[in-house]
Amino acid sequence: MSSLAVPFYQRRHKHFDQSYRNIQTRYVLEEYAARKTHEQKSHASEEKRIRFASELSALEKEIHTARHRAREQLDRLAIQRMVEENMAMERHAVEERISRAPEILVRLRSHTVWEKMSVSLCFTVQGFPTPVVQWYKNEELITPASDPAKYRVESKYGVHVLHINRADFDDSATYSAVATNVHGQASTNCAVIVRRFREGEEPHPAGIMPFHLPLSYDVCFTHFDVQFLEKFGVTFATEGETLTLKCSVLVTPELKRLRPRAEWYRDDVLIKDSKWTKLYFGEGQAALSFTHLNKDDEGLYTLRMITKGGVNECSAYLFVRDADALIAGAPGAPMDVKCHDANRDYVIVTWKPPNTTSQSPVIGYFVDKCEVGLENWVQCNDAPVKICKYPVTGLYEGRSYIFRVRAVNNAGISRPSRVSEPVAALDPVDLERTQTIHVDEGRKIVISKDDLEGDIQIPGPPTNVHASEISKTYVVLSWDPPVPRGREPLTYFIEKSMVGSGSWQRVNAQVAVKSPRYAVFDLAEGKSYVFRVLSANKHGISDPSEITEPIQPQDTVVVPSAPGRVVATRNTKTSVVVQWDKPKHEEDLYGYYIDYSVVGSNHWEPSNHKPIKYNRFVVHGLETGEQYIFRVKAVNAVGFSENSQESEAIKVQAALTCPSYPHGITLLNCDGHSMTLGWKAPKYSGGSPILGYYMDKREANHQNWHEVNSSLITRTIYTVEDLTEDAFYEFKIAAANIVGIGQPSDPSEHFKCKAWTMPEPGPAYDLTVCEVRNTSLVLLWKAPVYEGKSPITGYLVDYKEVDKEDWITANEKPTAQYIYTYIYLHEGHTYVFKVRAVNDAGVGKSSEVSEPVLVEARPGTKEIFSGVDDEGNIYLAFECKEATDASHFAWGKSYEEIEDSDKFKIETEGDHSKLYFKNPDKSDLGTYSISVSDTDGISSSFVMDDEELERLMAISNEIKNPTIPLKSELAYEVLEKGEVRFWIQAESLSPASTFRFVINDKEVENSDRHKINCDRPNGIIEMVMDRFTIDNEGTYTVQIQDGKAKNQSSLVLIGDAFKAVLAESELQRKEFLRKQGPHFSEFLYWEVTEECEVLLACKVANTKKETVFKWYKDGSGIDVDEVPDLQKGECHLRIPRLSRKDEGVYKATLSDDRGHDVSTLELSGKVYDDIILALSRVSGKTASPLKILCTEEGIRLQCFLKYYNEEMKVSWSHRESKISSGEKMKIGGGENFAWLQITEPTEKDKGNYTFEIFGDKESFKRTLDLSGQDRGKVIGGLPDVVTIMDGKTLNLTCTVFGNPDPEVVWFKNDKALELNEHYVVSLEQGKYASLTIKGVTSEDSGKFSIHVKNKYGGETVDVTVSVYRHGEKMPEVKPGQLAKPRPIPPSEISS
Repeated sequence: MSSLAVPFYQRRHKHFDQSYRNIQTRYVLEEYAARKTHEQKSHASEEKRIRFASELSALEKEIHTARHRAREQLDRLAIQRMVEENMAMERHAVEERISRAPEILVRLRSHTVWEKMSVSLCFTVQGFPTPVVQWYKNEELITPASDPAKYRVESKYGVHVLHINRADFDDSATYSAVATNVHGQASTNCAVIVRRFREGEEPHPAGIMPFHLPLSYDVCFTHFDVQFLEKFGVTFATEGETLTLKCSVLVTPELKRLRPRAEWYRDDVLIKDSKWTKLYFGEGQAALSFTHLNKDDEGLYTLRMITKGGVNECSAYLFVRDADALIAGAPGAPMDVKCHDANRDYVIVTWKPPNTTSQSPVIGYFVDKCEVGLENWVQCNDAPVKICKYPVTGLYEGRSYIFRVRAVNNAGISRPSRVSEPVAALDPVDLERTQTIHVDEGRKIVISKDDLEGDIQIPGPPTNVHASEISKTYVVLSWDPPVPRGREPLTYFIEKSMVGSGSWQRVNAQVAVKSPRYAVFDLAEGKSYVFRVLSANKHGISDPSEITEPIQPQDTVVVPSAPGRVVATRNTKTSVVVQWDKPKHEEDLYGYYIDYSVVGSNHWEPSNHKPIKYNRFVVHGLETGEQYIFRVKAVNAVGFSENSQESEAIKVQAALTCPSYPHGITLLNCDGHSMTLGWKAPKYSGGSPILGYYMDKREANHQNWHEVNSSLITRTIYTVEDLTEDAFYEFKIAAANIVGIGQPSDPSEHFKCKAWTMPEPGPAYDLTVCEVRNTSLVLLWKAPVYEGKSPITGYLVDYKEVDKEDWITANEKPTAQYIYTYIYLHEGHTYVFKVRAVNDAGVGKSSEVSEPVLVEARPGTKEIFSGVDDEGNIYLAFECKEATDASHFAWGKSYEEIEDSDKFKIETEGDHSKLYFKNPDKSDLGTYSISVSDTDGISSSFVMDDEELERLMAISNEIKNPTIPLKSELAYEVLEKGEVRFWIQAESLSPASTFRFVINDKEVENSDRHKINCDRPNGIIEMVMDRFTIDNEGTYTVQIQDGKAKNQSSLVLIGDAFKAVLAESELQRKEFLRKQGPHFSEFLYWEVTEECEVLLACKVANTKKETVFKWYKDGSGIDVDEVPDLQKGECHLRIPRLSRKDEGVYKATLSDDRGHDVSTLELSGKVYDDIILALSRVSGKTASPLKILCTEEGIRLQCFLKYYNEEMKVSWSHRESKISSGEKMKIGGGENFAWLQITEPTEKDKGNYTFEIFGDKESFKRTLDLSGQDRGKVIGGLPDVVTIMDGKTLNLTCTVFGNPDPEVVWFKNDKALELNEHYVVSLEQGKYASLTIKGVTSEDSGKFSIHVKNKYGGETVDVTVSVYRHGEKMPEVKPGQLAKPRPIPPSEISS
């Protein structure tokens, strides 16, 4: 008996040798072969042949016996195994019948009793071993021994009872019983309510309960009860991200050892833990985590909670978008890479193409391979392959590989796909060539067909050569190995021949093929080929196989045809169901891609990023209220079909359904025979307006419901008649629309039909929360139906956070309105509200508590806005994308619905609504609100105040009574001939516009006197008056009309305004006449040159050669050295050094036969002063630093300038105090310098001295410090060059200054002068230094220098001495040149 071994490619690869075979059998076979060979070669004797035959017979008998024993042994083992399995099953069945976890057969029942009554709680449980039961009150363990008078516990035959003696109010609680054994536990609970009865009431007999009791929680504990508390929804993600889908689960009962099984599915395929997905279930949560998202992960995900009682599941779609391309415009990555038909050296790789809605089409794919355990990716194909399938060759036998694919388009290469599962390069046929024989004591014999092949050396030819796959670019050949094949390893060679050529070509001449299949490439398109295969081993090559039938390379799979009609239908507020007809040929389809586009945008976006196989898909992530169109394309391995026809446009809205249930049923009034009830409309109308409501009632002790109304109730308030006084009733209400009747509401609480006689008011009702923003909201309500004994005076509003106990009253004083605005609430917190009415008797009943409200503005919240339409109508507008066909836009003023058709008009179209003001006035001021039904509470308000109404009415008036906007009002300008031009400019004027000029209420026509013109493209209207006279005084008006728009502008020219225009007109006329002959284009003016000369200038025009120009001063002609050139257009008169004698009236004249012109300039008074200031400015820029000159009287400070005049405004100051000229200090100057003489200076005269000259725009200062800390200076007295005849005596004397007193040193040719009788030096009074040279000779010619220095620095003055002989001509020397000192810095002195 043999069994198949585990396939090689599913276990670790091993190399096998001959040692695993039966040694004795191998020995016998080898001996037999040796004898047979010997017999054939040596031709032994007949006796030996007989002996050999007998031995062979004995051997065959021995082998037959061994096989028979092995078979018997295997049969015994099989029977033994079967018996053991049957015994195990029986044992398990017995244990299953005996042992089990606790199971509750009869559960606890809730009780309501009166005080002083006893109550017994009982339940039945079974299980083995016998469960232990414990009782709990509000989750606290009950110990009967602690209070034996109160509690007593019994347990008989699986029935467990808890007796509570003489129950009191404190015994009201939730009681639980928990049964536990080694296999698990079970629990049950119930409620006990102990009631107190008022005076006059008696306890009700058992079984008659007029009030609502809690229902028993009847759950069969043979299975778990699973509830999804929080489900995962439709999710959008991007490739490369991490993501977790979570679902909160409540499992009852919660057992530690037992729990339901959580399974995750993608498109109904079970998901297991892997490199890409991680599963978790525990602590009330089931989660599926993705470590690295790819488009392979897109699909419909389902969580199934599996129990003995059934399956609970929830599903949602996960969309995975393409990651950003590495190259702009490159396609998305391929997906779903799989390996097929793996063999020793080749494998077929397939994948699915990406959706290229927004990219250029894919032109091919690159396939990459990588050996498992390495990170070296190798590209398999040199040129892109065009279909989604590729045979990869060149694999190494025994190694494992992974693959990935990249898409290519005109822009570039995509990101790589997710890698495939590893695949081993092994031949699965090898499994069929081995067989295992099990013998005694666990031994086994493994026999390979290779051992039975005999001594065949050259293998036979392969058989069954055929094409297993044909495409346009390659053909995959398959064949069966030769039989017999021999013991040696086989390889194959493939040959091809073009039909009709008669020649064969070796395909794989370089590399031998080990697998019985091969992909042939490089085939000519449109040609037919035949193929044959040869097998080979180390001994040689077989004969060729049979030739195949002619094969022509062509694509057997073609591009699919386009899908048929596409239909989109409403689904939810953000999704649409898209269905389409399948293409005619849907074989080999990978699936479909769906695209969507906003109507009018012409921009398409992909909906799914992985092909779907069915022809119905829910497109999620759409914008509510927007209109979309859809298209579909099919895809297979060859490529994409054409896009289908676009669907009809559809607006994204929820599908029509029955309305949801009403809620908040409240008793508003009762007179003992009827009850008035109010309720809130359903949150969602189902996409169609609610037509009305149906109400049912029943008494508290009855089971059946009875219809209250046969016709629809159209309001949310209704009075139920014909009720029994003092009876308890409960009610439920269902809403109806065009689709049908929705689910009924939960039953109301029990209302007692007893007449209301309390003096306080009843409850307010219909609490509505609207305009919820980040920190505020608005609360509305309706007045109570029952007012009490006196009118309602106001309302108190209470609120609290949902997780807190204490209510807070928002208003200290009751508000008289039915509205309250909450401000300064905490963003992100959840609140509930209630309202209490107040009258003179006190505070009435509280309203129903509102639903919890999260104080947070909705994303994309929009507000009411105001505007004016093209016809000038003022409106308020609101847009709500979430609105459905059933939505109603309710406008209100002061939060009361607007019904006044005389004042307002409401227009609603789609998701837009406008409130028009028919005759807006001050009465329209106030707060306007809007709420949109069948939405999630969308509402808004708008305050119309004085400023806003005034703004809107101004715009409205502008539209209804349009005016032509003007760029410029009516204005005038005087032209050069004295003409007056009146003009006005509008923003724009159409060709049909009209206008007219009116002067003093009389229209003026176009004439020679009044030239009127209109430049409509530029909006300019003008009138030119040729002669402006005294008769033209008055009012000028221009009136314009362009369609309905009008405008006018006026200009008043009366009195002084008219006189000014008239004077300017006459002046311009005279100027025009003057300019007809020679004239001054610029009249006389003056300017100061850089040389401090005054220049009188004028410019002339319209001159000729005969024109005469003359200068005059005070009526007398001025002779000038040079006659001006009138052709240059400029004439100048130069005054070199201005003084008072130059004052007078200067005149320039032009004359010829055409006329005469005069220009006059009076150079005196202010003009003279201005010129002096200008001279001061120019001269001040040239002011030298202050110089010190020692004189016999004392010290003189001098400042040299290009020009100085005593009339210039100058000042001297000492220590910032202005100096006046006097005997001590005298101020004066010369033609090119100003000085300050300090007579007999003393210590008081030390300090800073400043000389300042004031120009017309700025002043110039020069400062000298005589503070007593001055460096050594040579104040003056030394010329720069001295010429002397030999034999004379030369005396060089100068004044030196410094504080402290400087040191004086004389040098000759930069060397210290050696003093002797020839050179004598003296320093008198510390300030007069002299050098005397007696009997000057030619050797004394050279440079003599004096160094004056102290610790603050000093100066050096050089004097060049030139000695000439007697009788020689004396050299020419420029007089008056003083030697310039060179400073010596303190550092030089110190050194």
